[in-house]
Amino acid sequence: MRPEAATSVAPSPYEAPELYDQLFESLDFDRPFWLRVGRGCQGPVLDLGCGTGRVLIPLLEAGVDADGVDLFPAMLDRLGAKAAKQGFHPRLLAADMCDFTLPRLYARVICAFNAFAHCETIEDQLATLRCCREHLAPGGALVLHISYPGAALWLGADGTPVLEHETTSVATGHRLQLYDRRFMDTVNQRQRSEIEVRELDLGGGIVASHRFEARQRWIYRYELELLLRLAGFPRWEIQGDFEGGPLERDDQQMIAWAWREPA
Repeated sequence: MRPEAATSVAPSPYEAPELYDQLFESLDFDRPFWLRVGRGCQGPVLDLGCGTGRVLIPLLEAGVDADGVDLFPAMLDRLGAKAAKQGFHPRLLAADMCDFTLPRLYARVICAFNAFAHCETIEDQLATLRCCREHLAPGGALVLHISYPGAALWLGADGTPVLEHETTSVATGHRLQLYDRRFMDTVNQRQRSEIEVRELDLGGGIVASHRFEARQRWIYRYELELLLRLAGFPRWEIQGDFEGGPLERDDQQMIAWAWREPA
């Protein structure tokens, strides 16, 4: 008989930074893009919603002068410890992305991996974009990634657990499976997720289960363009992939470049 699996419950997946790293630290579908952004801007970079440093630490390793903002102190503590082991000491601020203040301006403010979707109201969306603009040097750019909310997102099985991500923990050797049970509100463009992360031993038995909740609000291209205009950006461009291609299909990503006016 297998021992009963351990269960943990936290309000947010971002309050479990060690588990978050085991799941996502090796995720690199977008890292080459963010490295190009950081290396090519000739100035400091601010990573908004930096988490445990999945993007920020590779930027530091590439010689980019980079700082980070995140709402969750535990995520920043883990990021800081990992960075310090490599001799890096970035400025890290625990703050809401819609209301933060840092003492310098940046050539680029980046917002990766759908972090902007955690702004659940128009007020928070605008406050975040305005805060980003205020932290840009003249001529600097906000670079924001958010997945396009295509038909498949809304027409999926509502309330049915879906295996969204699977990997092997380097620390334990356990297989990690992330199941997302989504509840979709199409009218208000909102998603509530009941997340379960299962740890499986070599025999496939569940040795631990971690449960979380998360909320997101998805936006569309012209909605994003209107938000950028209202936030005071004079110029922007919306791309459909990490190579700079056009946005033409509803299964693509949205990459927004929005520039602050020159001096």
